[in-house]
Amino acid sequence: MKIALIDYGAGNLTSVRKALNSVQAEVWSPQKPQELSEAQGLIVPGVGHFKSTAALDTSWRQAVLDCIKLDRPVLGICLGMQWLFEHSAEAYDTSGLGLLAGKCTLLSGTGSEGTLKVPHVGWNALNLVGNSQLLRGIKQGSYVYFTHSYVAPVVDVSIATTTYGETFTSAVEYNKIFGVQFHPEKSGDVGLKILINYLSAVRNNS
Repeated sequence: MKIALIDYGAGNLTSVRKALNSVQAEVWSPQKPQELSEAQGLIVPGVGHFKSTAALDTSWRQAVLDCIKLDRPVLGICLGMQWLFEHSAEAYDTSGLGLLAGKCTLLSGTGSEGTLKVPHVGWNALNLVGNSQLLRGIKQGSYVYFTHSYVAPVVDVSIATTTYGETFTSAVEYNKIFGVQFHPEKSGDVGLKILINYLSAVRNNS
């Protein structure tokens, strides 16, 4: 089972790769877009500015979309999840993949708790919404680790939300498309369980 970990210069690949290796996943980072055809699963990590996704040029974008058309499970992490949506207010001139409807927006930093620091950095709770493959076995209210300033809207395919002043999507699942706003590779046993669930989806799809 080969998992492609996309390297476009905007992700902490070392931590993600280490976490995946700890749960016996075979991971590699393709150097050319055509190599994605060899992948049984695809992970798009990412931290930082939405505009950095522009490093994935037309050929890379098409290769990712081709994988998804072939029903290869894809997991977007943090910025990688935001890239699954149409746009982000962080970079209006850079389009997302448009696999999920909606636009990512800047956290307001205000709520019933008063003014909050942005970016949102640290542990926060998951509010699970319905059943899902990705969050199977995860307990309601489990804590995971976040570091971000922009958020995706709550949509029909949201499987978890989190509140930090405002409520936003912290995980999505649509067919074989998965995404998490938090960093599973930094979220202890809960994060590892989520990665294991993703790998199970890949294995069951093979």
